[in-house]
Amino acid sequence: MSFSMKTKNELSRLIPEEKCCQLAELSSLIRMSGTIQLMGFEKVNIRITTENAAIARKIFVLLKKCFGIQTELMVRKNKVLKKNNHYVIVISSNLGANDILKQVGILRIDEGSFIIDYAIPTTLIKKRCCKRAYLRGAFLGAGSVSDPEKTYHLEFVAGSEEHSEDLKDLINCFELCAKVVQRKNNYVVYLKEGDQIVDLLNIIGAHSALLNLENIRIVKQVRNNVNRIVNCETANLSKIVNASLRQIQNIEYVQEHYGLKIFPNGLREIAELRLDDQEASLKELGQMLNPPIGKSGVNHRLRKIEEIAEKLRKNGGVK
Repeated sequence: MSFSMKTKNELSRLIPEEKCCQLAELSSLIRMSGTIQLMGFEKVNIRITTENAAIARKIFVLLKKCFGIQTELMVRKNKVLKKNNHYVIVISSNLGANDILKQVGILRIDEGSFIIDYAIPTTLIKKRCCKRAYLRGAFLGAGSVSDPEKTYHLEFVAGSEEHSEDLKDLINCFELCAKVVQRKNNYVVYLKEGDQIVDLLNIIGAHSALLNLENIRIVKQVRNNVNRIVNCETANLSKIVNASLRQIQNIEYVQEHYGLKIFPNGLREIAELRLDDQEASLKELGQMLNPPIGKSGVNHRLRKIEEIAEKLRKNGGVK
């Protein structure tokens, strides 16, 4: 089961206690997952479709609590995949579909004409709890969140630009930074920052999903830190090995063509130690001297050897 599906199953078990929140959540569920069928004579049917049985059950509960109705349910196989079921909830005009659409702020009838209001009805989201309920319904209806093991991305797919802008503003009133992008004929409201997705999951009440995401984030952060440290140490080790090889090549060149006796005593002493112990660190080389010297002193002497070797290569004509 995907991370998004687990999150929706968790949210489907949350039923708001206050009727204002129930109505706000039902409004966004119908708007995001529902279609309106015109039946003539100022009558309409509402058809709500979902692939999640838990969401279908929640819609049943909300309709019963808000309007006291028992709706019709149809289960159909997905024609494309022939795998997942589609749960279709139909609210006929006889069950009060017209009144329901008016109360959830989606439809109004003006002089015999049906007018669909694409904006989020401000009367339903006056309270903070109702704002959270509306966002929860929007996520259940047309939201998704990516597997945090792969990437951080949460989105809502809205059918109209007006609703997408209102949804973005509603999310951002909680001090988040949602954005809107058009994708074919739809408008996608999205968040891409891990911190912001965690905050939104907390707002809509997906606390188990939030904890799972945070655990994954911590593991990823530790893994990244370990990789960063290993890469840094590997790079440093590579520098040390390359420097040691270069020092040995310089000393061997001088020894082969001129002999180490051309070096002053201090340089000859460190050159002999380097040839004798090629894997020793600068600090270890310094401690072998009498009297001992520090890393900077050893490094200085080896640089002088390198300068001398380069000059001899240029002036001696020996490759």
